Amino acid sequence: MAALVVLFNLKDESARSAYESWANEIDVPTASSMTSVDSFKVFRLGTIMGTEKTSPYQYCEVLEINDMEKLGEEVTSRAMQKVAAQFEAFADNPMFIISEQIA
Repeated sequence: MAALVVLFNLKDESARSAYESWANEIDVPTASSMTSVDSFKVFRLGTIMGTEKTSPYQYCEVLEINDMEKLGEEVTSRAMQKVAAQFEAFADNPMFIISEQIA
């Protein structure tokens, strides 16, 4: 199984509650409705284990993908393009990492 891991910080720290509400009400339900997505979880990142240092990223989204080719088709839908534009308003230079489960 593949996963799309998205690491990012917010453009504006004061947007935390707005982003988290949007993620729960719009982003996760919309992206989860795609047939290529098996699950979609959003994590607020904290400190680095065993230290007092904070993560270099504020958030991590993890989408488990059952068909990467189908995902490529589905993200071009009008609904997903709208969600992507909204995400871009929140996220500062997000990093989209395609990963493959090995164990």
